[in-house]
Amino acid sequence: MELTVILLAIAVIVLLAVFFYYCPFFLWISARVSGVRISLMQLVLMRIRQVPATVIVRALIEAHKAGLNDVTRDDLEAHYLAGGNVERVVHALVSASKANIDLGFKMATAIDLAGRDVFQAVQMSVNPKVIDTPPVTAVAKDGIQLIAKARVTVRANIRQLVGGAGEDTVLARVGEGIVSCIGSSESHKQVLENPDSISKLVLSKGLDSGTAFEILSIDIADIDIGRNIGATLQIDQAQADKNIAQAKAEERRAMAIAREQEMKALAQEARAKVIEAECELPKAMAQAFLSGNLGIMDYYRMKNMEADTTMRENLGRPAEGPATINKK
Repeated sequence: MELTVILLAIAVIVLLAVFFYYCPFFLWISARVSGVRISLMQLVLMRIRQVPATVIVRALIEAHKAGLNDVTRDDLEAHYLAGGNVERVVHALVSASKANIDLGFKMATAIDLAGRDVFQAVQMSVNPKVIDTPPVTAVAKDGIQLIAKARVTVRANIRQLVGGAGEDTVLARVGEGIVSCIGSSESHKQVLENPDSISKLVLSKGLDSGTAFEILSIDIADIDIGRNIGATLQIDQAQADKNIAQAKAEERRAMAIAREQEMKALAQEARAKVIEAECELPKAMAQAFLSGNLGIMDYYRMKNMEADTTMRENLGRPAEGPATINKK
């Protein structure tokens, strides 16, 4: 008898657990007390469809209390089944309603399904966000390098959150604008004297076009002077010109040495021919003596003429200095 009672009690407990799991009676009472019209059968069907009834009912209660009557149970279920975050969407809708931001349920769900935090976007629309850019290096026309850091104040653009570019694009565009402004300056002193000129020029370019943000202000936080790029380039150019000139001079020197060697070879060849001709001279004179074309007196006259020519050449040479004479 006792075993039967125990088994009956266990069966009743199991039945009650199954009943309250598939039929969240207390959750239905909570919804009715909060003013949300939802039937008990709809909660049971949510359990069957594996939709968390607690999440949907709490979201409906929050939307009802905030005065968002256009949010329905079917819309919340569809958004949950699509993989969206129901609670975050409702939080964003309530925050947007309190801040007088025009945000509809379809737009909020589209932003959430796109992978962006819609609640954070609404908060950023109310409280703008400050983004610090990395150091941006640019060179003015006078060759001086400047390193600038900027702070960009942005707020979320709700209408362009779906398909709009993110923070990286904004930072890249701001950096490009800073480089363009510094590069167009005649002197780095102008940039240092008027850093606000960079902010005005960059803001006038509409860098937030096509992004999920609206740029409110761009403030130059710091500007440092870097290297003298112009002087470095001139030094490198001068060194390159020097190397080219040295290479050309070495080429000319090699050609001159080769020409000199060639002339020496030609001179030696000519000297060898002269010596060869001088060797033939005694033979010619002997032949002349034998043939009778040259007599002894003719020979002596020729020798006298050679001696006279040698004397004249010696007399025509410049006189040596006293030091040379003393040395000799």
